[in-house]
Amino acid sequence: MPKPRKPENRPLPARWRHKHGAYYYRVPPGSESQWDGKQEFRLGVTLAEAYRVWALRLDPPEGIRLLGDLFDRYAAEVVPAKAPKTQVSNQLSLRRLRLVFGQVPVAVLKPRHAYRYRDEVTRRHGAASANRDLEVLSHSLSKSVEWGILDNNPIKGQVKKNPIKRRERYVEDWELREALSAAGEPLRCYITLKLLTGLRRSDLLRVTTADLNTEGIHVRTSKTGTAVLIQWTTQLRNAVQEALDSRPRTDVPWLFCTRRGDCYVKGSGSVSGFDSLWQRFMRRALRTTALEIPFQEKDLRKKTASDMPLYDAQMLLGHSSATTTARHYRLRANRVTPHSLSDD
Repeated sequence: MPKPRKPENRPLPARWRHKHGAYYYRVPPGSESQWDGKQEFRLGVTLAEAYRVWALRLDPPEGIRLLGDLFDRYAAEVVPAKAPKTQVSNQLSLRRLRLVFGQVPVAVLKPRHAYRYRDEVTRRHGAASANRDLEVLSHSLSKSVEWGILDNNPIKGQVKKNPIKRRERYVEDWELREALSAAGEPLRCYITLKLLTGLRRSDLLRVTTADLNTEGIHVRTSKTGTAVLIQWTTQLRNAVQEALDSRPRTDVPWLFCTRRGDCYVKGSGSVSGFDSLWQRFMRRALRTTALEIPFQEKDLRKKTASDMPLYDAQMLLGHSSATTTARHYRLRANRVTPHSLSDD
């Protein structure tokens, strides 16, 4: 009878284990030559690194029968191609999915099983986590169709995600003025450029001097890959120049950088340093100004989208559809002219 796996190893793929601060793979007998002749192969310190190394060495599994096998192939072939932050999110979802569905045959999964899972994860971890898990589960099943394992995805179009109420915080002009009075020069420049460009946090923090050309700021958005050229205006030129002048280091390419001259966005996609900076700024603004309700960095993108015409907002934010802009980013009521009644 096989020895039971330790709790910390149960969410991991078969033959994996975590020890001494790293992930290891116990090589099946007879496969040592594929793993440098080792019986136990060190995959890496982080899950992302471990999956990447595993994907490069592991032959695509044949005869996938269990959902756990499908999750392993999905983790090896699909997840490493995603953005670093998405990889981390997917890996967390796969851990939870393996615990519940790992030993379930691929062919027997039904929508009712997915609904039961959604409700339980919602209860334990929240609606957003449950929705992310459903996305990974559904995409895994769609890939199984592509790989010839199933004829159709049994939950696509059959299982609804939790409704998530959108954040409705609109930052009034007076609130912004109050908050800016408590901001240091680099952060004040950041907020100004955020409002002018509507760029997502990670995209704005990745802007370099090479992205500034004669026409404007050239950006390829990280979420959709859409190329956007934000054309120069006098306001935009002045804001960029002020941001360049306020940098703690002028010998680095980043428009916004840490005191050491590093980019705020880490290789994993984390922006923890900038988040800490924002939290300190907001506490200071609440303590020293008339601002009473805090706002988040991402609320500024919605303010930009709400304060300009819909089509212009769609183009600036890089959305393929005006519906997306209107549904998720426009917070102010549409201004309309009342109908004129005839004097007759």
